[in-house]
Amino acid sequence: MSTSSMAVDSHPPAPKLVLDEFIGTALTSTPPELHPFFESFRTLHTRKLWHQLTLKLFEFVDHPLSKPFRVDVFERFVTDFESKMNQLRLVELGVKVSKEIDNPQTHLTFLTSLLTRINKETSPDAYILLYANIAHAKLLYGDLEGTKADMDEAWKILDSVESVENSVNAAYYGVAADYYKAKADYAPYYRNSLLYLACVDPATDMTAEERLGRAHDLGISALLGDTIYNFGELLMHPILDALDGTTYEWIKKLLFTFNEGSIGKFEALAPLLPQEPILQEHYPFLRQKICLMALIESVFKRSADNRTMSFTTIAEETRLPTDEVEHLVMKALSLKLIRGSLDQVDQKAQITWVQPRVLSRQQIGGLAKRLESWVNKLNVVEQRIAPEMLTTA
Repeated sequence: MSTSSMAVDSHPPAPKLVLDEFIGTALTSTPPELHPFFESFRTLHTRKLWHQLTLKLFEFVDHPLSKPFRVDVFERFVTDFESKMNQLRLVELGVKVSKEIDNPQTHLTFLTSLLTRINKETSPDAYILLYANIAHAKLLYGDLEGTKADMDEAWKILDSVESVENSVNAAYYGVAADYYKAKADYAPYYRNSLLYLACVDPATDMTAEERLGRAHDLGISALLGDTIYNFGELLMHPILDALDGTTYEWIKKLLFTFNEGSIGKFEALAPLLPQEPILQEHYPFLRQKICLMALIESVFKRSADNRTMSFTTIAEETRLPTDEVEHLVMKALSLKLIRGSLDQVDQKAQITWVQPRVLSRQQIGGLAKRLESWVNKLNVVEQRIAPEMLTTA
């Protein structure tokens, strides 16, 4: 048993396993704490109990002392009976083992060699998982073009199957999010990162550091995404709690400020933007975005029969000069944040629809008051027509 195989760049077919020889070598070259694993390997392999052997192999690779021996066990032992294993479990095991390979080319060769032994037709989930991990390895080594090609290949299969395990979805959406982060493409990062979180349990599958990093990156992408004007899914997600009590807590406040369309709160938080240079660099965009959110909030607060707004009113609500209002409303129309029409002669905007979004408690309170007013109006109408209905009857 040795780790020398990790230094080579090719993976020739492993020699046929001689079980007793393999186990004997392992017992003489590994720490005593690992010996019970190898004794179990011998017994389970001899009895052809492949499922139990698979479970024991996962226990082995999770043992901290197995670290220097994982690749050798996989290449000399596991490859002998890999066709008997559940192919998804085989790939999961291979991916775990591959993390011990430091050399980039050897790492990729290990994974791509395993890919050639997975049947795409009978085990699409295993194929997707492995392709996603190959894409991630290429991303780590700076091959963005290769990453995208492998992501596309994995998506073709993922999109064609009815369902896969969450771990498979998580692998795809995780690498997709990381790819778009590397490209600084905020909107696709935001979408894929939220899909990734839907496939994992952040409390158990992510470290505190990973939760903080993900919450931070999602917050930045939500703010800078040029098509993201509805933060609802993120604001409801517990991942944002990772920002509480940290130096990034103000980002969480900023997200809620945008959702409320509160320009006053935005201006109060603006002095903190230099803490995130990317936000400070995009200040003009953020300013326009908060004005759009303020417009949406202003429309939302109004009853359906009171949504014809003068340019002067909009200017007051968004704190913009009157001559910039028309451009703002046209921007909101083009982004499909609102529907309606502009009367440039009378300088009015008639809004017929506003994009649905998640409401804060304060916004829900305002909606409740409007519903109460509506119910009261109905009661008045009912009282007026009730005598007429009784007379007719």
